[in-house]
Amino acid sequence: MTIIAHIDEHACAAHGDCVDIAPTAFALEDTAVVVGGAPYEQLLAAAQACPAVAITLVDDETGEQVFP
Repeated sequence: MTIIAHIDEHACAAHGDCVDIAPTAFALEDTAVVVGGAPYEQLLAAAQACPAVAITLVDDETGEQVFP
């Protein structure tokens, strides 16, 4: 299963928790941005840590949203 992360730039408050947890997947600019990939467990931990709930995870094969 390939998981793709999406960030709602309007919801993101640039706390940076996602970058701390998954630095290969996220970077911090004005808001967090997706810059690459990471294992599913790491992406899920980053999404769960986001205080703004700005990260959505989607199964690339099915298009199904897997978080939140």
